[in-house]
Amino acid sequence: MPPHQRDDQKDDQRYRRGRDKLKQMMGDVGEQALDNIARISPDMARYVAEFVFGEVHSRSALDIKTRELAALASLVTRGGAEPQLRAHLHAALNVGWSELELVELMIEMAVYAGFPAALNGLYAARDVFAEHKSKSPR
Repeated sequence: MPPHQRDDQKDDQRYRRGRDKLKQMMGDVGEQALDNIARISPDMARYVAEFVFGEVHSRSALDIKTRELAALASLVTRGGAEPQLRAHLHAALNVGWSELELVELMIEMAVYAGFPAALNGLYAARDVFAEHKSKSPR
């Protein structure tokens, strides 16, 4: 770190980078989620922005579409993380995955995570697709 740059300046840069990446990946849904977290714990919201989006998702070895696919596969197989699954389904649509591709992912997950997990993912996708259609300009 340059001598003129304090740790809090570095943290602010990471936070801004994280907020920018969050907006790029998740749009308004991600910003609303972060605001909801901040109402409960501003520190946790900052950790999510700085670490998850400012550090991990800002790395260059994987593109955003690949990162979203990895997040979705993990969330579907994990189960019990439906709010995060829905947020990442929104993000997947936002970064260029099609509904058909996301449905195909859920079919693939049936092989590795089982039918209940894949069906839960499919139901979440159905709801997110409907939300996207209702918000899209006609």
